[in-house]
Amino acid sequence: MVRFSFFIAGAVIVYAIFALFNYLYLSKIIGYAITMYLVGGIIVALPLIIIKFYENRRIKEMEKNFPVFLQDFVEAIRGGMTVPQAFKTISVNQYGALTPLVRKITAQLDWGIPVETVLLQFSKDTKSRMISRIVSTVMESHKFGGKLVETFEALSSTAIEVERLRAERRLFLNSQIITGYIIFFVFLAVIIGLEKYLVPSLGQVSAQSLTQVSTGGSAVSQTNLQREYSEIFRNLILLQALFAGLTVGKMSEGAMVAGIKHSVFMMIVGILVFLIAG
Repeated sequence: MVRFSFFIAGAVIVYAIFALFNYLYLSKIIGYAITMYLVGGIIVALPLIIIKFYENRRIKEMEKNFPVFLQDFVEAIRGGMTVPQAFKTISVNQYGALTPLVRKITAQLDWGIPVETVLLQFSKDTKSRMISRIVSTVMESHKFGGKLVETFEALSSTAIEVERLRAERRLFLNSQIITGYIIFFVFLAVIIGLEKYLVPSLGQVSAQSLTQVSTGGSAVSQTNLQREYSEIFRNLILLQALFAGLTVGKMSEGAMVAGIKHSVFMMIVGILVFLIAG
């Protein structure tokens, strides 16, 4: 968490330098000042978003394999093994992203570290709320003399049920995801319609009054007026794509960072369609 905070601080500093450079030099050379601010912010934030995206995917993979891990552990305990022996036996199995942590548990138990300490560290390493809650329940049950096999078996059933409900939720929300894409493309069509038909018709109105409203009183030519509106529309497409994708990710997988793939897809398609059709 501390390391990620340093990444955020570094990204803010880099963006501040870019914004200053864009204000002083870049916007005067190529124009599109607002678009450059927006694109620069996306580029600077992209490494942080990618880190969180892969971390979220890793957590989802661990939560998916965790019920299988619990079932294997219960079967090993039922076979008459002690807790360290059970962990050592199942550590040869493959549980995806969970495998290195299971092997770490085995190594720590071999070193004589108490089970409670090992499980607590395991729950912290996973960074998963679901796994942390399950491990906390196991530790409380073990602390007050509960039967470890029955506790793990009950929690394994709970974890399987949670995963099943998540799958049903994703299936149920597929229609909502499609709706999110439809809304974005309808918005894109409206923007293109404004670009092709409304903006040219503004030339028939008083150019002087329009330029005063759009640029705060600075006089611009009739040609530059259309260019300014094009920049505004392009920025609106980027913003709509960004937040629509994040919303789709939140609905489908329960995490906004999971929607970054939808955002990137919408941004690319939206800008390409706008440039071709506009």
